[in-house]
Amino acid sequence: MEYIKNASKGFQWGVEKAADLGYRYVEPMVHTGWDLLSEVNFFHSFSTEEDPLLMKEICDQAGVKVSSISGHSPLMKPEAAVPRLTQAIVFAAACGAKFVNTDDMDKPEWMEDDFAYTMMKYTLTKANFVAQRHKVYICIEPHGTFTCTSKGILSIVNLVPSPWIKINWDTGNFYLANFEDPYEGLERVKDYVVHIHAKDISQQHSEKERGVVTGTPVGCACGEGEIDWERIFKILDPLDREIFLSVECGQVDEAERSLAFLTKILGEKLID
Repeated sequence: MEYIKNASKGFQWGVEKAADLGYRYVEPMVHTGWDLLSEVNFFHSFSTEEDPLLMKEICDQAGVKVSSISGHSPLMKPEAAVPRLTQAIVFAAACGAKFVNTDDMDKPEWMEDDFAYTMMKYTLTKANFVAQRHKVYICIEPHGTFTCTSKGILSIVNLVPSPWIKINWDTGNFYLANFEDPYEGLERVKDYVVHIHAKDISQQHSEKERGVVTGTPVGCACGEGEIDWERIFKILDPLDREIFLSVECGQVDEAERSLAFLTKILGEKLID
């Protein structure tokens, strides 16, 4: 749903536009409380104060399904992350989705690493109780202090032994962070990957921010940047499970070109 960010439109408009473009699934972003821009349909995020079945109804009417919920929460800040994650899990379950995406985010300067891991373990322990009940995966994404290395993201995934804590692989974030080869990193964590943010990074963006940031809100159209998609799918191909690709770009036309590119390159691997 990030593809409509620059269009300054609301959730329902974005869902209907996704359907028009040919997408069969969307990944809604949720927020707690009330957001003025969303209330006046200038932003696509959906409040968890609303009825989750309203989200499902809007998607059903447009002919698309919810693949996952973008419930990004600072795992090191449990007072924010626990209610946000648990509400996102309930929304996912109500809409028939199996995944909620989140990440560690940035560690405060005053927080020691051991303390950060204690906070993240608490957050994930609480959220895991809800995930187990609703049978929804909590997917950790590379986009923060610890998650942008394969060792780091696995250390968080394994904080709480659970079949419901997995990985949402963000192709663009891991590439930009540049702590290790992005394809070797994916190879190391692939057994935990159940969801992917299909994000490409333009050459200009790469030259400006690679090695400087650990993540970015959106990328360019898939197939028009620095990501080697054929190599990514070669790594994932042996996995015997369905994996959702959630395109993450910033413009409607980029979403259209991304769908055309991914449809072409994946071919018969796409599930109808």
